[in-house]
Amino acid sequence: MKRIWVAWGLFFAVGGCSSPHHHGMMDDKGDRYWQGQQELASLIDQTVKDPQKAQEVKKLAGEIVTELKTGREQEHAYHRQLHVLNNSYTATPEEFMKIIDEGNHQRMRTAAKILSLRFKMKDQMTADEWQALSDRMRAYSGRYQHGGKSKPSD
Repeated sequence: MKRIWVAWGLFFAVGGCSSPHHHGMMDDKGDRYWQGQQELASLIDQTVKDPQKAQEVKKLAGEIVTELKTGREQEHAYHRQLHVLNNSYTATPEEFMKIIDEGNHQRMRTAAKILSLRFKMKDQMTADEWQALSDRMRAYSGRYQHGGKSKPSD
């Protein structure tokens, strides 16, 4: 199950580790997110038989992508704050903890929202469609793992 979530994350963050900046997508103005979203829309169209439900699933997937992008931007901002603070000789442990706590809380809010959207997506699909989409996404995301090879699932 863990690897399925990894596949979802990898799919939505298509090629995230392949950019010159390890964390990401911010250097190419979201082009990879857009490409990933288009690829996901195509996989959804291939998998979800009811066109109305497919549209709703694509909408929810788009919301997940938006949330991932926002979360990544916020994470970068927390890292920048920590970097600035780290350069300060007079910085206190409390100042570091405040930023770390804010970052942790924001990550939890992002994860909770993505989880909620995931269940809304699932509710729009049959069990067979969900499995087929998960399998297609896992195969697709395997192309973007380091070394280009997909790992077997648990």
